[in-house]
Amino acid sequence: MPQTYKKRYVVIKNNRDFSYLFKKGTSIVNYAFVCYMKPRRAGKNRLGVVSGKKVGGAVKRNRSRRIIREAFRLFEPILKEKTNRRYDFVFVARAKTPALKTQQILALMEKNVLPKLQ
Repeated sequence: MPQTYKKRYVVIKNNRDFSYLFKKGTSIVNYAFVCYMKPRRAGKNRLGVVSGKKVGGAVKRNRSRRIIREAFRLFEPILKEKTNRRYDFVFVARAKTPALKTQQILALMEKNVLPKLQ
């Protein structure tokens, strides 16, 4: 029987939620991604990942989304340890994202996103 993993976050799928975060969220910019985040009241952290055509073809866009999701999966226990609040996050992949490793993205999340949390 295959082992099942429980997701600790919920995926953002509605265009309304993405638009709201782009307009009202706090943005963090670096060479690997742009992160929009906003505190939320209840439940789990929510994650949305976007990669536009500038990132590359479908393979590169999918890879960039995959490594950001994996880095966030590793980042979440650190996030829960650091703060009791829950957040909505939208990560926008940039052109250099597919060339990076998950650990590099995770290090950037720890360096740039953690200090901005209240």
